[in-house]
Amino acid sequence: MAGLVPPGTSSDACKPAHSKADEKTDYMNLPCPIPYEELHREALMSLKPETFEGLRFDFTKGLNQKFSLSHSVFMGPTEIPSQSAETIKIPTAHYEFGANFIDPNLMLIGRVLTDGRLNARLKWDLSDNFTVKANAQLSNEPHMSHGMFNFDYKGKDFRSQFQMGNGALFGASYIQSITQHLSLGGEVFWAGQHRKSGIGYAARYETDKMVATGQVANTGIVALSYVQKVSDKVSLATDLMYNYMSRDVTASVGYDYILRQCRLRGKIDSNGCTTSYLEERLNMGLNFILSAEIDHRKKDYKFGFGFTVG
Repeated sequence: MAGLVPPGTSSDACKPAHSKADEKTDYMNLPCPIPYEELHREALMSLKPETFEGLRFDFTKGLNQKFSLSHSVFMGPTEIPSQSAETIKIPTAHYEFGANFIDPNLMLIGRVLTDGRLNARLKWDLSDNFTVKANAQLSNEPHMSHGMFNFDYKGKDFRSQFQMGNGALFGASYIQSITQHLSLGGEVFWAGQHRKSGIGYAARYETDKMVATGQVANTGIVALSYVQKVSDKVSLATDLMYNYMSRDVTASVGYDYILRQCRLRGKIDSNGCTTSYLEERLNMGLNFILSAEIDHRKKDYKFGFGFTVG
């Protein structure tokens, strides 16, 4: 009899009532947002796969838990600039040797190619909140060598970054969590070599099922993206890129499907370009890659396949 509800009392009345204070945003305990430069990362994963044309083979050999060597071979056509609407391609091939050092607080990556280019990357976590990043590329071609330093600070509910590079390039960005799901940010930059400056603003709204991002800059770029997480394995994405200086607009829709043994990504945009990218795990440490891109407007058709070992 003690478990029975007294007459005239509904079962809902026995449930604990949630106070309005529980529904309010706790502004003293907001999550830390993602870096400003990664605002569209979920959409880019589906809409911008690393497509290629030709044959690609990547091999990575771990020497110990921190140090590894990599070898990459690529054979395929390369597009060259042309004044005509038709795409001009020439056959090329190159080999790339790399060395990687990965530590919980330090990451060093170096690449050297047979065409004379040298790429280097550094990521150093000086503390739990402060990180230094560096990227450099050296080339035999004039005006093609460059370097960039990034200084990142991660707060409790915000992130900030300062950039400096060759050509008198300076930039800064800041992003702040406003609620549990909404974050706002902005950026400024100055390119002294070209005497150009810019300012931009961004907003990102994220839940367990969707991510919506908007970005605008005085350079004329308006970028919008939306990702819907249908399930743990399926995501649908769309984006819109608009340049109000040149009046160019491009929209695309895509998908990201993760299966037990493979991952399939693809998209189609408003220019009629269709892209598909497949990563198939054949065995432990062995992946097979298929890449395809069809652009009917430019009459440009690309197909590539490759293997990744290690």
